[in-house]
Amino acid sequence: MKSKLFSAILFGLLIGAGNLLAQTGTDTKNVSKDDPMTAKLTQQLSNEFGYTWPKDPLVMENLKKWQGYKFGLLIHMGLYSELGIIESWALCPEEWITRDGYDDYYKFCNDYRNTKNRFNPVNFDPEKWAKMFKGSGAKYMIYSSKHHDGFCLYDTKYTDFKVTDKECPFSSNPKSNVLKEVLDATRKEGLVTGVYFSKPDWTTPYFWWPYYPPKDRNPTYDITKHPDRWKKFVDYTQNQINELTTEYGKVDILWLDGCWVMPKSSITEKVKEFCVYPHDMDINMKLIAERARAKQPGMLVVDRWVQSEYEDYLTPEQKTPEKALPVPWESCITMGGAWGWVPNDRYKSSKELVNLLVNIVSKGGNLLLGIGPNGKGEFEPKVYENLETFGKWLNVNGEAIYDTYPVEPFSEGQVAYTAKNDRTIYAIYLPAKNEKELPAEISVSAKLPGKPKASLIATRQKLTVQSADGGLKVLIPKNLRASLAAQEAVVIKLECQ
Repeated sequence: MKSKLFSAILFGLLIGAGNLLAQTGTDTKNVSKDDPMTAKLTQQLSNEFGYTWPKDPLVMENLKKWQGYKFGLLIHMGLYSELGIIESWALCPEEWITRDGYDDYYKFCNDYRNTKNRFNPVNFDPEKWAKMFKGSGAKYMIYSSKHHDGFCLYDTKYTDFKVTDKECPFSSNPKSNVLKEVLDATRKEGLVTGVYFSKPDWTTPYFWWPYYPPKDRNPTYDITKHPDRWKKFVDYTQNQINELTTEYGKVDILWLDGCWVMPKSSITEKVKEFCVYPHDMDINMKLIAERARAKQPGMLVVDRWVQSEYEDYLTPEQKTPEKALPVPWESCITMGGAWGWVPNDRYKSSKELVNLLVNIVSKGGNLLLGIGPNGKGEFEPKVYENLETFGKWLNVNGEAIYDTYPVEPFSEGQVAYTAKNDRTIYAIYLPAKNEKELPAEISVSAKLPGKPKASLIATRQKLTVQSADGGLKVLIPKNLRASLAAQEAVVIKLECQ
């Protein structure tokens, strides 16, 4: 199996580099972290994928665990949930933005921010939410503490633009500190928790100074001419993140959005279209990470799209890589068309979601699925339905998803592959949307030593395996083909004793 498995490359610097050696046919039994070839390949990985492996052993340990989780949820909630619009982007005066019903940008902004005075998610039920999260099969949950509009879903001390402010009707609710309630309830259900936080803030005068009109997503003023004001923004941001990582219990993941707020020296080809501001927007991620990890040892820090040691895993958005990546990554993808709630959204089907998860996991990544409640704090029935079906499928077939790694050829046609070790491989068949029955035989190209045994994960029924054209074919009994085609995905376990 020297040339086939990607296993531990996803689980750490030393093991990862050693496994890449294995793909080239190199004997990996005596690979050392001090080996020059290991160091060279590790550097090649960093350069190719824009990734820097963590140096902290506890961060590495938690990163390894996180890679085994495979499925998480990202929850967006804010003033935009009350309005039913695409998050807070309508505040941004860029040409691609639309504001239905408005021909006056400033009136829209005033109305948007005044939504705080009627924001009242009276049906917010964190325990019900957490049970839904658990039932979906998700292993971790990330909650939005603040989007780009600056409205805080927690009791920050540094602004009145928050859900607990007395001008917000929900402030009188005993569960008004929404972030705290969600994190506490989610932890009780056994999930790992994370906090989403937007670095840019379009309401604080330290970022969008009202003296100057905003022109785009960046500061409204020249921060080199007003360094004191910019310092106030940096302090403001650091203080808010410090609140989140010191006052809300155990936080496993700090998930930072708004990549255009970054040191100028960090701008790469990948992000330069978002980073047109001519000055250095450094908020001192080194200090932020050190403070956070002093309280939360081993915390994963994800400074999205900012190539540095503070991006513990990569986060492609609304897409999946074309091939398996030998670095930690997570595709963040919405269940519907928006991160938050919008009326009449088109949600993916449970089959589409399972296909999405399998596609991602077969390439070595995690799926972070985005959903959001409406202004009353309720999720749409279709969200509950999808997550329940998703969870039932994972409850039966999770063995082929959790704590697995990719194996060549990763996927072919309607079959994707995952592995537990070099003697156990899962061939996951993805029935087409209108497929009435499975084929009589399924070809498997992934290699195993010796003659493997095959069985259906769902029923443990044994299947016949035959050699064919350098690979294998698994025979599907006639009486099962129709019922299996109705499933979201069919998992065949192949193992050699």
